[in-house]
Amino acid sequence: MKKDFILCKEVINKEMALYLYDYLLLKRQSFRTLFNKKLISSKNYDWGQWGDEQVPNSYSVYGDLSLDLLLSKVKPFMEKKIGVKLIETYSYARVYKKGDILKKHKDRISCQISATMNLGGDLWPIHLQTPNKKITSITLNPGDMLIYRGDKLYHWRDEFEGNYCGQVFLHYNNIKNTKNKFDGRIHLGLPGGIADDAK
Repeated sequence: MKKDFILCKEVINKEMALYLYDYLLLKRQSFRTLFNKKLISSKNYDWGQWGDEQVPNSYSVYGDLSLDLLLSKVKPFMEKKIGVKLIETYSYARVYKKGDILKKHKDRISCQISATMNLGGDLWPIHLQTPNKKITSITLNPGDMLIYRGDKLYHWRDEFEGNYCGQVFLHYNNIKNTKNKFDGRIHLGLPGGIADDAK
């Protein structure tokens, strides 16, 4: 990838983005109901979780079936845009809420080449710091996507002043880096930790 980041408009249409946003909101609500009725544990990550290390108390989900499928479907577009053959690692999504802050950070190696896509809700800029210390702020509309080097660029979001914002993160590695294929899972659509024991 020659550029530090690439802004891509309308990678999926607005209707599809809002469908996935509503899907995330419904999954979030369903998880809360099942948990409140003591039908599942808060550790049942198939339904997502409340509070990962980066954004405590907001809903997030790893490797969701629909979003891992989006990860796979967007890959040819990503490869064409950056001129690099890729392998999928994992998808991750959050529903941010008022007052949330995404602290300044770099991502782990499975996020070598990443994209963040706005699915819906209130707009919320993401900030990037390039290796030469230049800071750029970008606001995405539903269906827009920002491609960036997640493991090389610092990125963050200031305190969210809206009500809700749904973002999906699509993570890839260069196809030469096969050790992180599917983030160590047997295939896409599985929770973390479902590894291929034959390796």
